[in-house]
Amino acid sequence: MPLRLFNSLHRRVEEFTPIDPGAGSVGFYCCGPTVYDFGHIGNFRTFVFADLLRRHLEFRGHRVNHVMNITDVEDKIIRQVAATGLGLAEFTGRYTEAFLADLGTLACRRPHHLPRATEYIPQIIDLIRRLEQRGIAYRAADGSVYFSIQKYRGCGCRYGQLITLDPEAQRRTERVSGDTYDKDDLADFALWKARVPADGAVSWESPWGQGRPGWHIECSAMSMALLGPSFDLHLGGEDLAFPHHEDEIAQSEGAGLQAPGRPFVKHWVHAAHLLVDGKKMSKSLGNFFTVRDLLAQGFQGREIRFLLLGAHYRETFNFTREGLEAARSALARLDATIAQLAERSGSSAATSTAVDSPFVAAFGEALDDDLNVSKAWAIVFDWVRETNAALAGGTLGAAESAARLADWRRVDGVLGIGSRPEEEIPAGVQALLERRQVAKAARDWATADAVRGELKALGWTVEDSKAGTRLKRL
Repeated sequence: MPLRLFNSLHRRVEEFTPIDPGAGSVGFYCCGPTVYDFGHIGNFRTFVFADLLRRHLEFRGHRVNHVMNITDVEDKIIRQVAATGLGLAEFTGRYTEAFLADLGTLACRRPHHLPRATEYIPQIIDLIRRLEQRGIAYRAADGSVYFSIQKYRGCGCRYGQLITLDPEAQRRTERVSGDTYDKDDLADFALWKARVPADGAVSWESPWGQGRPGWHIECSAMSMALLGPSFDLHLGGEDLAFPHHEDEIAQSEGAGLQAPGRPFVKHWVHAAHLLVDGKKMSKSLGNFFTVRDLLAQGFQGREIRFLLLGAHYRETFNFTREGLEAARSALARLDATIAQLAERSGSSAATSTAVDSPFVAAFGEALDDDLNVSKAWAIVFDWVRETNAALAGGTLGAAESAARLADWRRVDGVLGIGSRPEEEIPAGVQALLERRQVAKAARDWATADAVRGELKALGWTVEDSKAGTRLKRL
């Protein structure tokens, strides 16, 4: 079955086909962070979902050209720069590095390109000038430049491709406060914002005077600069569909850079909101968490990732501490099975075949169905139960164990859960283990059992097998 995804552009599930099959790669753009603070888990639900889709495309043999922008100039950033007294690059640089570290903690593959808006000012200016030349953009008295929805529609273009809304009403709640200058129509949005005293040193020279880009134009300029005027996939949270992504379409197609009959983006894919304990995240409610907050509470990145991958990307997802605890338990079951397979396989290596095993094939087909991750996880844990039964029954030899281990690694190449991290063993615990080993060698079973009890009191259990003895945290 070919990969099928819900395309927000047409409001239906469609077969994914590259816009240019001969191009050799899939153009893949995901709206990235605005770097004025640490990213919260709502942000990372989108980024983990994007990582899953990228990995599945690669699993299916596509070469992906992954672009994620860094918004490093925006109203909130400018206010923070003024409050801290730091330079723009220094302020945004620290949060950019923190974001990339968190992305790594959650095992997300690094995008191939991480363009920063401030690095693309010339391309942004060129795009605005083209819109102005085509009569779709206009300059206000203060030097700001606006996109005219009316003139765009007058060219025969449709505004409202992603979602059916009243743009005039919606625009009142838009986050970009700079859209309060003198414009022809409430629905129009800023492409270039004239410098005001509150901007401080954050401004650039342009044909319209000093100023800075509007939020929407940044993504249009960066995506087309790196992926071309038409590309395959554009991802983001559902809150970005309007106005941000709708405005991206209008700017990009209004500039007339696409070949006849080709859209700016062929497939638009949006992830649903994340709730925490059934409520929208809010610092005032005390349910606002960053990845770092959860790590400080003792959870691992792979546990957070597992939970974020627990529900379909188009379903509103409720993130809870109980869910994280359940993720930890589920991963422990999975890890135990993988450890037994590794032990049973010994030095055997699986022979690669051109045909996927039934397990791998079923897993891939589940994700082909609009990334049906719930079905994919059900297939994984059915495989865990069946594998455990075979291990307990002694029917798995070294070669079969190695083959199953190879199957899991292929599946995990998509899920990105990884292996259980090796836990650092305290020196005192290690000393007790060595004492037990000496007692066992001397056949002093009473002392060996007593030491096992001491280790258990410290929160450790001892597992003896043909491969040796190892400690495991209780």
